[in-house]
Amino acid sequence: RRIQQCRTKLLSAALLLASRGCGPGRGIGKRRFPKKLIPLAYKQFSPNVAEKTLGASGRPEGKITRSSERFKELTPNYNTDIIFKDEEDTGADRLMTQRCKDKLNSLAISVMNMWPGVKLRVTEGWDEDGHHSEDSLHYEGRAVDITTSDRDRNKYAMLARLAVEAGFDWVYYESKAHVHCSVKSEHSVAAKTGGCFPGDAEVLLEGGSTKPMRHLLPGDRVLASSTTDGRTSLLYSPVISFLDRQPNVTKTFYIIGTEAGFNISLTAAHLIFAADSRLRTVFASEVQPGQCVFTSSEESKPHVRASVVTFVEEHRSTGLYAPLTQHGSIVVNGVLSSCYAAVDSHELSHWAFAPLRFLYSMLGPSQAQSDGVHWYPRLLHSFGELLLDAGHFHPWGIEQ
Repeated sequence: RRIQQCRTKLLSAALLLASRGCGPGRGIGKRRFPKKLIPLAYKQFSPNVAEKTLGASGRPEGKITRSSERFKELTPNYNTDIIFKDEEDTGADRLMTQRCKDKLNSLAISVMNMWPGVKLRVTEGWDEDGHHSEDSLHYEGRAVDITTSDRDRNKYAMLARLAVEAGFDWVYYESKAHVHCSVKSEHSVAAKTGGCFPGDAEVLLEGGSTKPMRHLLPGDRVLASSTTDGRTSLLYSPVISFLDRQPNVTKTFYIIGTEAGFNISLTAAHLIFAADSRLRTVFASEVQPGQCVFTSSEESKPHVRASVVTFVEEHRSTGLYAPLTQHGSIVVNGVLSSCYAAVDSHELSHWAFAPLRFLYSMLGPSQAQSDGVHWYPRLLHSFGELLLDAGHFHPWGIEQ
């Protein structure tokens, strides 16, 4: 019943979005007034989970030193609206990941708006001198300790709240002398893309030939699936658009290997069909060896069969492609996958995308879509955040 209620809300929102289109203007609905900001209490952290868990900033990935290959992941922050303490006089406090930099710059604006004449102050950024615990995110440029430029400790509780609102993945009013903030790693932010396949992933076209994802075009008919009365069968479904297409972006993918010899690569938040007492979908990052996924047979008339997962590995690959078929599913490298990502229900997502599928059924497949994330899932995700509990989304979150 809960899923049905959520489905109705999302479908209503989707219909409204489809009718309004995308572009500049006053937006949809009534004007939203600023919400009341509640300062964090001393020693409070947000979200209310441990910093190095998936629900917050995620696990450490190892120290970054000036001589390591990963040092290039750090970028200096020369924002003049931020004061960097830089007590080491090496510029280390200015070094951070791009995600950390983005959140910090956003927070700097909030600080100036909240307290005119006051700036954000960073007392500690990337650390290379061993001043923190062994697995501190400061060593990866993913954490900062902050105060206000006037060092008024009465402001720090609200400063912590502003940091939460600025989008830091974990904020801790750690000390009377500073607030600690951290972010997810660049590798784990599935989010910048939602869910995709790499460019070298292959699909089966009607007629028996295969095609790499990077060459796939709207209008191509690819092997997909349909479920009727609990029975899943394979069929050929037209690609009507791409929910995401970024040929030159390199990301971390999960390789899911099966006993049938088929291996599929997906980003963490992408949904894949799993074999259980019923057909269901799980996020790619949740698949474990010993579970079952669905693969296609290699017979003249392909059909699905359960296949045990033998390994799950991570690798970096170039190209992000998320084709949308009329049936909302697609067989990639012989493994059945959903076309959707980020939200934990394929059924709910399929309903929410019904207006877009209907639009393309009337107009024909999209031939003029530019590279990047399609406008529809961007807007739909924004509505989903308002209408659905956080538990429905991938635990690593989705970057807009």
